[in-house]
Amino acid sequence: MNDEKFMRVALKLAQKGQGAVNPNPLVGAVVVKDGIIVGQGYHQKYGGPHAEITALEEAGKDTPGATLYVTLEPCCHHGQTPPCTQQVIVAEIRRVVIACRDPNPLVNGKGIAGLRKAGIEVTEGVLEEDARHANEIFFKFITTGLPFVHLKLATSLDGKIATRTGDSKWITGEASRTEAHRLRRKYSAVLVGVGTVIADDPQLTVRNVSGRNPIRVVLDAEGVIPLKATLLHDGAPATVVTSAMPEEKEVALRSLSTEVWRFPGEEGRIDLAALLKHLGEKQLDSVLIEGGSETAASFLEARLVDKVSIFVAPILLGGRDAVPAVGGIGVECISDATPLRNVGVERMGEDIHIYGYPEWKTAR
Repeated sequence: MNDEKFMRVALKLAQKGQGAVNPNPLVGAVVVKDGIIVGQGYHQKYGGPHAEITALEEAGKDTPGATLYVTLEPCCHHGQTPPCTQQVIVAEIRRVVIACRDPNPLVNGKGIAGLRKAGIEVTEGVLEEDARHANEIFFKFITTGLPFVHLKLATSLDGKIATRTGDSKWITGEASRTEAHRLRRKYSAVLVGVGTVIADDPQLTVRNVSGRNPIRVVLDAEGVIPLKATLLHDGAPATVVTSAMPEEKEVALRSLSTEVWRFPGEEGRIDLAALLKHLGEKQLDSVLIEGGSETAASFLEARLVDKVSIFVAPILLGGRDAVPAVGGIGVECISDATPLRNVGVERMGEDIHIYGYPEWKTAR
């Protein structure tokens, strides 16, 4: 079917904006006339031209009577840029094919209504599920104001993330580690617990691929992060979140240009829900959690995780004292386990990447 064929081109274009448009959505567009693509574009950066405008400009004089394929409903309001619907109308586009509606309350059906009012034929729902999946971060953020939370784990075949001595470099292979960097550039923030900083001294930056660095967030309830930690000295943004850090430690961290946020919760813990709310208020639409065992457990137990990715290496670590992928207390019965839905599996070199979405049994 030609509609699906051209929409797949638009979806592929949209992916080029990963990590550069947040908190805006990924959008791709193509202009087709007489079965030939005459213009194409994608949303390249936050505040920049929208995909539709780039595609229309490239099509030029070929727009009258053409069909526009776009992965998300064209906007109809003034934001960082003028409304796209007006430009589509002016270009004399005959038909617009849309993958899915924009859940933004300022748009959500209004763009489609405006196009139809102008006499333009509109077709909705072409590869809708693909388009919604591509913009899962945007859909969560624009409808709730909270960041999309993705838990990533790298484990041995027997579910360990480190040996009994704490050694964890490297469990997974190069292909999996490169994919981890691709994920980092996609997310606005990357988060670890202070135990990971002490054990591994990670950089948490994007290195194996091109892209921006996310804001690094370290959970450190009692303020024990070493002042010599690499991520405090490499110039990339870093934030330490605490509940009971001594004031002198906070002063020392701020002298290193590190932000300190206080979100005290019950029993001296960090209030994770309050932290996510704050991140959303700062327009940080997504968080990638990279470790460690107790941090993973804390977010899972609080039902704050939207997606889980586990990179499994074909090795066995063994040992009752080796570090499990998820710590905490755990469930008492198998029936209490949290299942994943829409599970996918893919090869990463010799490793296996398994991903899915937690299906929480009770409301958050």
